[in-house]
Amino acid sequence: MSSPATTPLKNASPWVRIPDGTRVKHRHEGHEGVIDGLTEFVSGPNRNPDGKTQYRMNIGTPTRQLVTENDLCILLGGDDLVIMVRQKEPYRRNVTEQLRGRFAADRFMKSVRPQRD
Repeated sequence: MSSPATTPLKNASPWVRIPDGTRVKHRHEGHEGVIDGLTEFVSGPNRNPDGKTQYRMNIGTPTRQLVTENDLCILLGGDDLVIMVRQKEPYRRNVTEQLRGRFAADRFMKSVRPQRD
């Protein structure tokens, strides 16, 4: 007995997580911060495409804000690469390419603050 062939879903792309340490800006509230993890929810609205999490955005010690990726812009440095805490250029270049493959161009913006490592 043969099993039915399965075909991969078209137009379905796997969720690409924004890595910890990535500098981001809230699209509506204007807060800038750094992704420092995910928080999983059992119930409630506004989640990431995985259906169960929101990002923790560090907007100043000890302040954290929970946000979904739809509310975030990814900040770029003067070299047009994603700004990340303590990451060297080759890794930042790779992350930039991955995120540009997932997010529309209007989700990336130049940082007006000086870049720090």
